[in-house]
Amino acid sequence: MDLKLYDLAGAKDDCRFSPPCWQVKMALKHKGLDAQEIPWRFTEKEAIAFSGQGKVPVLVDGDNTIVDSWEIVRYLETAYADHPSLFGGQASESGALFMKFWCVQTITPIILRIILLDLFQHLHEKDKAYFRESREKFLGMTLEEFATPDDATITALRTALSPLREVLKRQPYLGGDSPYFADYIVFAPFQWARAVSPIQLLAKDDLIYAWRERLLDAFDGYARNSFGYST
Repeated sequence: MDLKLYDLAGAKDDCRFSPPCWQVKMALKHKGLDAQEIPWRFTEKEAIAFSGQGKVPVLVDGDNTIVDSWEIVRYLETAYADHPSLFGGQASESGALFMKFWCVQTITPIILRIILLDLFQHLHEKDKAYFRESREKFLGMTLEEFATPDDATITALRTALSPLREVLKRQPYLGGDSPYFADYIVFAPFQWARAVSPIQLLAKDDLIYAWRERLLDAFDGYARNSFGYST
């Protein structure tokens, strides 16, 4: 077994902030698999040209190269079926897929407004011009115009998270008594924020804060020991 994961990094090699990469890294830990985590920047397209595309995560497993976080996780579930399951069945896989799109369409855009300027400051200098140009083209405005790191946006985030909060009133994880891949999907944007921004997104008496703390401590504190702020 020779697993390699190309993982988005900031100015410092240990600043790893990509939500899709965090999904895969938590999935690997859940499976009990170790991978060499290779730092990669936005402008280092040539380093992953072998994958046939220009984004991370990219997982290399021997002769196999897999791209896209969802496809990587499905590969891990099949290729390492004798390791702990990330889904526990087709119904749970479908539920995780719903959580993926809920995060992408609802949660991640709000967090981006809060942390965007902090994120930009943590990028490698060679990535900043590319990041600004590509994101401003997509957003149709400057980074500064889009960013709203204020109380109103934080309140909007906490309100949008209410479905997760309702589940956590009834059980400690989305997976029930233990986490499954849907937990890692929702956890990943919080690791994104924690890696680059000192802004506190969650109140400490929030059930979601306690859930995030449990996942930070999972796998011998793997996520907590990563580069980040104590928020």
